[in-house]
Amino acid sequence: MARSECWNVRLVAHHDLNGHGDGMQLLKVGRYVYIAHLGTSPMALTIVDAADPEAPRVVRQMPHPPNTHAHKVQIAGNVLIQNQELPYFGKREPDARNEAGIRVYEISDPTNPKETGYLRVPGKGVHRMWFSDGKYAHVSSSMTGFKDRVYLIADLSDPANPCQAGLWWIPGTREGEEEAPGWAPFPGEHFYVHGIIPHQNRAYVAMVDAGMAILDISEIGAPKLISRLDWGPPYGGYTHTTLPLPGRKLVVATDESVKNECQEGEKRVWVIDIREERNPVTISTFPVPQGDFCKRGLRFGPHNVHENRPGSFHSENLIFVTYYNAGLRIVDLRNPYRPEEVGFFIPPPPEGQQAPMFNDLFVDSDGLIYVTDRIKGGLYILEYTGPKIA
Repeated sequence: MARSECWNVRLVAHHDLNGHGDGMQLLKVGRYVYIAHLGTSPMALTIVDAADPEAPRVVRQMPHPPNTHAHKVQIAGNVLIQNQELPYFGKREPDARNEAGIRVYEISDPTNPKETGYLRVPGKGVHRMWFSDGKYAHVSSSMTGFKDRVYLIADLSDPANPCQAGLWWIPGTREGEEEAPGWAPFPGEHFYVHGIIPHQNRAYVAMVDAGMAILDISEIGAPKLISRLDWGPPYGGYTHTTLPLPGRKLVVATDESVKNECQEGEKRVWVIDIREERNPVTISTFPVPQGDFCKRGLRFGPHNVHENRPGSFHSENLIFVTYYNAGLRIVDLRNPYRPEEVGFFIPPPPEGQQAPMFNDLFVDSDGLIYVTDRIKGGLYILEYTGPKIA
């Protein structure tokens, strides 16, 4: 890793996940890191023992079913869930049926997940998920009667018998539904639910080219729209994550880069004021990394942020962002009108890969940063060494 570019971040360790380096969402619980895979390798899940973070070791790898990827993983207590979805990339198996839904596992033995339940959904399957309270999973999912993904709330209080508890969709995306005023996509745009982060009785919904919605989920069975904010066009859209910072009444939203070499609209990380939740307002954007990233190959732009999950590192002032070929970026948000970068780390490209593709991340309660590469790079363990920011 001698050719890494870095400032205020040091490399602790790296692991190629036994040659299955297509890392996606990851969580750390206790000594173990649970890494879901994009699905270009045969694996769905890798479990890494990181008790010694300088010498992580793979202790379990589980393959994905044919024609299916399981690139998300969530854990609450002894329950682990993975999504099941038709791959949206690369080679598919035309004669194999895809799995679609949420697989539920029991992990009283943290290195030996045992399947206990399966919530099947129609169509392509489940994409992104949030599950932290042991009861409800908030997921984006295909559903019969809808043009694209909806917001599905799944009740997992009985892990052996998961069931649908609530549903919300973007107005105008139900089959046969008239186009809703103010919800018409511009040419080339796509409106569907991508990800949800709930907080108490609110849900913050990322809707790709439709921006962000704030929902009232006081009644789980009947989510209600409070407001919507959309900044594209003129910006490039594809809103991936909307992270609430409830103590400051802010949301940090990322627009995912989805095309190589900057062949898309401008992608930003947005800071949104929600003091009046009926009228959210963008107040700033994160600094864009400077350099020749559009020429380095593959994607340049934001993907995800550390999501302040229960049990992880929590801060509403220090924000960690994966930026594909620009690596990990760390931003001081104490002044929400002027976010300032305070650290970054860009590894050299993995062997046979044009550029690094830093994809997703998890910051542990001890401050160590666990990052995945999307293609071949596997797992990186990093440490922020810059100014202390609470």
